[in-house]
Amino acid sequence: MKTIFTTIALCVAFLSASAQGEVEAALREIEANSVTLRALRARAEARKLDARTGIYLANPEVEYSYLWGSPAPVGNRTDVSLRQTFDFPTAYAYRSRIAGMEGNNAELEYCAERRALLLEAAQACIALVYYNALARECQARLRSAEQLAEMYRARLEKGDANALERNKAQLNLLAAQREAARIATEQAALRLDLRRLNGGKELALTTCDYPDAPLPGSFEEWYAQAESLNPDLRRIAGLLDVSRQQVKLSAALGLPKLSAGYASEKVVGEWFQGVSVGVSIPLWENKNRVKLAKAQVRASEAALSDAGVQLRNKLQSLYRRTLDLQLTAEAYKTTLAACNNEPLLKKALAAGEISLMTYLQEMAYLYDAVSSLMAAERDLALAAAELLING
Repeated sequence: MKTIFTTIALCVAFLSASAQGEVEAALREIEANSVTLRALRARAEARKLDARTGIYLANPEVEYSYLWGSPAPVGNRTDVSLRQTFDFPTAYAYRSRIAGMEGNNAELEYCAERRALLLEAAQACIALVYYNALARECQARLRSAEQLAEMYRARLEKGDANALERNKAQLNLLAAQREAARIATEQAALRLDLRRLNGGKELALTTCDYPDAPLPGSFEEWYAQAESLNPDLRRIAGLLDVSRQQVKLSAALGLPKLSAGYASEKVVGEWFQGVSVGVSIPLWENKNRVKLAKAQVRASEAALSDAGVQLRNKLQSLYRRTLDLQLTAEAYKTTLAACNNEPLLKKALAAGEISLMTYLQEMAYLYDAVSSLMAAERDLALAAAELLING
């Protein structure tokens, strides 16, 4: 159980150790308010109770008979019997072990489901942070487009510009307005999604900053620990342990069943009483049960091996992708810091050194680069969240 609690704590390591500010608060609030998590917890507790059901002795049997004799002088007869049947004693020990293992597996399954829900919440938060940042950038672009449209309206009135230039400026403004509306729609949809995850309660998340999630320095060292604590692998390993115990239980159930009890028979003038014992002869009932249990062990071993390979490949791919995204984001930041031509372009346009078409084209290149940087930062945060939470 100590290991299970450790695993549960690591399911949200990204939330407690890496997230900052509003994102951390949002994720903790979702964890506290999620009705889905409450339902999953209730189901896990029900599965634990189910695992402890049916592992005890069979019910005792009590039988009473009153028989009328014929002819009458024979008299009547009264029979009473009490019997308890039980499997071979080792079967109960194996059943108790299996019940404990299945209870642990129910807890691990809850942890895996909890982790998946928190990953979904983290991804929704990161997506909203992205659109918050994009909305802020779009507002700056919208103000610039409004100033440009006003400038060319005024120039047209003075005769310094023609209608074609004024129309281009207006179309540029319309595109900025439509983009702002699209972003607002995406923000509203994400807020609704977060409200669903938060148990129907509104969730305030206005930040434009992503959670700081430092990558492991060495994949191999990090994976060695992540593999030993991954709830999916531990659950499959738990199923393998259950299968191995099932082999022993099946063998124990193949041994003779025993019964013991008390019997009494009373007739006219006579009374017989004493103990009764019995034993079953295991011939047909458990045929192939041990073979089936061994086949399930082999299947569980193959599933565990496959799950280990799949997890390693998935996390290694995520790790490399995250590193590549980190390099991409840093490259965009460095280039944009050195090549931000927006102030120069505005001066050149105002001075008449470049045409409106050239200005719009150059600004489109700059906006594309900024948008690519923001998308790279979003993808980096998403990949880091998936890597750390899945690990």
